[in-house]
Amino acid sequence: MKLDAYLQRIEYAESPANDLPTLRAITFAHATSIPFECLDPLAGKPVSLDIDDIEDKLVRRRRGGYCFEQNALLAAALRELGFKVDELSARVWYNTLVGTTPPRTHIFLAVTVDGTRWLADCGLGGSTPTALMELDRIGDNQEMLGETRRIVPIDGRLVPTFMHQALFGDQWSDIYEFTGETMPKIDQEMGNWWTSSHPDSKFRKNLIVARLNRDGTRYSVVNNEFLHRQSAQILDRIEIESREQLSELLLERFRLELPESAAVGFLF
Repeated sequence: MKLDAYLQRIEYAESPANDLPTLRAITFAHATSIPFECLDPLAGKPVSLDIDDIEDKLVRRRRGGYCFEQNALLAAALRELGFKVDELSARVWYNTLVGTTPPRTHIFLAVTVDGTRWLADCGLGGSTPTALMELDRIGDNQEMLGETRRIVPIDGRLVPTFMHQALFGDQWSDIYEFTGETMPKIDQEMGNWWTSSHPDSKFRKNLIVARLNRDGTRYSVVNNEFLHRQSAQILDRIEIESREQLSELLLERFRLELPESAAVGFLF
């Protein structure tokens, strides 16, 4: 991996080390520099998980991506710096329709520093954590920039299972469940194929773009609505009425160019 190019892409100007402050800073810099986006599935383009292709897309071409791309890139950078990184599988419940079970198609990282495992995740779109979480700190509120999160056990499962939750206003929302099981590359390929290609994948039927800002606020586009928000508080809302307006907004707020082949006509 070309670590210098990656650090320049995420605007990290310090000298990285194998320690917790570096892990915190790089994860935050990544989450606030590389947007989450699903433009390739909408354009009918395959999403490659080859690390050279991910580097080309997210670093050299300055695009964004979703969890399999974002967290693979972050994991590669952290391993270059000597961190112990495990890639864990999860089932995302956030914004899932009641009565449906989402597929296990999310990947996040467990990074071990001085015997403590930290949850690092730059691929959760508008729910990407604003900081690291202690992965084995069960039941306690974990305060971070502009938000509160926690990890709680789920009762009644055959194997120990946990839910990552976020506090929006006075309500806890389920983000994703996990068992701590790693996701081998072949399972990542299967999940990535479903996510990018299956007609029932939400990324084939919806335009989703998001970015965490360094002040803890978020930009997001879900179909034809742009939001600027702080946790559950809406700071700005824009209804997008044309492809031209969408293209201008993506460039201005996310530094992304809308691919000509992106099939977004259904929005208007």
